[in-house]
Amino acid sequence: MRLLHTSDWHLGRTFHRESLLSAQHAFLDHLVATVRAERVDAVLVAGDVYDRALPSLDAVALFDEVLHWLAELRVPAVFISGNHDSARRLGVAAGLIDRAGIHLRTDPAGCATPVVLDDEHGPVALYGLPYLEPALVRESLGLERGGHAAVLGAAMDQVRADLAGRPRGTRSVVLAHAFVTGGATTDSERDITVGGVASVPAEVFEGVDYAALGHLHGCQTLTPRLRYSGSPLPYSFSEAGQRKTMWLVELDADGAVEARRVDCPTPRPLACLRGRLEELLGDPALEAHRGSWVQATLTDPGRPAEPMERLRRRFPHTLQLLFDPDELPGDGAPSYGARLRGRSDLEVAEGFVRHVRPGTGVDPAESGWLREAFESVRQEAAQ
Repeated sequence: MRLLHTSDWHLGRTFHRESLLSAQHAFLDHLVATVRAERVDAVLVAGDVYDRALPSLDAVALFDEVLHWLAELRVPAVFISGNHDSARRLGVAAGLIDRAGIHLRTDPAGCATPVVLDDEHGPVALYGLPYLEPALVRESLGLERGGHAAVLGAAMDQVRADLAGRPRGTRSVVLAHAFVTGGATTDSERDITVGGVASVPAEVFEGVDYAALGHLHGCQTLTPRLRYSGSPLPYSFSEAGQRKTMWLVELDADGAVEARRVDCPTPRPLACLRGRLEELLGDPALEAHRGSWVQATLTDPGRPAEPMERLRRRFPHTLQLLFDPDELPGDGAPSYGARLRGRSDLEVAEGFVRHVRPGTGVDPAESGWLREAFESVRQEAAQ
């Protein structure tokens, strides 16, 4: 069976206020053309179809359009909701759409109810595990406590139990939206660490032939049977240099996996330029980036006059301007951005409390209140 694995479309997202709607439309055109050219048997979309719980009308219209394209090709597609999606909204009319071969898996209660397809070698069970927010799904999964690893482990136990009751030789595929230990992150994924460790061990997915993962935006292989497709478009400058692709997965009669990458069209290359303003404006080697989306980090000791306007005269698509002086005046302390880099939301909040209340650290109770506040906001967004 030939499967096309993609994820993290983030329909409706912009790139530093630049609309990506036409680029997303071009990607979906390319996806449908790939399905047709490669004779794909099923499309797997591992979450974050939309960028927001309340997507724009243009984003909804684009999603509706691709559903019609896939239905017309009579190629089954399995979608799961991600942490950016509203599971309830994405799952509206799922029962009706299911009849067209478009399977929306957004309800945690359906984790062990697969879409079963057949080829010349027999059945393939496709299990869709939507993003599982621990505080919202523990009870439905029979758990009293536990974080991401616990809820995903419980869902996979249900999958394995269902698979054990199916005919011998049934091959299995799981779609999941999660941060699996060992995966490489970028700046454009939403933090899911509040309330405990966000990552889950790869061993959670033991017992299935292939796990089609979503959430991380870089295409990567954790094991031959455990892969992220990554996002089809770049959504932050941290993704500069990444090759944006989908996985074309071949599942043979015994469940062995072969996979190759299918490149996605991207609207413009990304360029991260660094140096003093006059160097960036005068270096002939940078002419190749005239058509790129540009992030410029200026290292001038003082801020030059009208830096963005001057940069855009040479690089018309400059979108982000950062300052990181190479000769800091004063005490030489690192910039605020540098101090925050790599820190979680909770760590930033605790640092703020220490800053405004010098000499007094954050006690355990206060840390607990901050954690509860972040988790409450995230649960409201998920609901």
